[in-house]
Amino acid sequence: MSDSTNLRLPFVEAAQAQKHVTVNDALTRLDALIHIAVEDATLSAPPVSPAEGERWIVGASATGDWAGEDGRIAAWIDGAWVFFVPKTGWQAWVGATRNILLHDGTDWVDGPASTTVALTPHNAATRIETVELDHVVTAGTSNDTALTIPDRAIVFGVTGRVLSEVSGPASWTLGIGADPQRYGNSIGVAAGSTVNGVSGTPTAYYSATPVRLTATGADFTGGTIRLALHYLILAGSDA
Repeated sequence: MSDSTNLRLPFVEAAQAQKHVTVNDALTRLDALIHIAVEDATLSAPPVSPAEGERWIVGASATGDWAGEDGRIAAWIDGAWVFFVPKTGWQAWVGATRNILLHDGTDWVDGPASTTVALTPHNAATRIETVELDHVVTAGTSNDTALTIPDRAIVFGVTGRVLSEVSGPASWTLGIGADPQRYGNSIGVAAGSTVNGVSGTPTAYYSATPVRLTATGADFTGGTIRLALHYLILAGSDA
């Protein structure tokens, strides 16, 4: 019996008996693969009590009933595991981490941190991008982070969250070398403290510029802060 090219849905053959079996199998596969939302993408062993229709992306070095199915989509259907081989361009929402994964033809990779909102036939583009990293605070009055504003970026703002308590100062500021408070001041040091540093107007940068943290009242001695840079990029057309 032949299958469809992309989703491998079974076709009903001419004069086939029990056509409903083939049709129901195809509908079950569609139900599993359309608008994919998986529970997790890191498990290497099947869950003990899966619910009907739940799906997972099988983790590396899978064991048990998932052995040999690394990277495939495992769906619990009618009391058994059914596995699907992903194709290039498939995307899945991961409930455990609340992010989107894309399949590049070989592996599942993180979904895009940028979106092209306009594109000409010659590839002139307007892109909105967000870059995020965790910065481990080092001792001193200020830290220039690895979160660097690209040359010619138009920045909407910088956001942040304290992951582990910032020790040393009573508060801190978020900005750049030329303006240490551009994206926030008097920011809390306790874990869970946040900053949402919105630019008064979108600000253009004409050279690569690191985001800077500056201590208030005393030097930094430690802590971890998650930072995200939100900006617009203009790309010129091809020759």
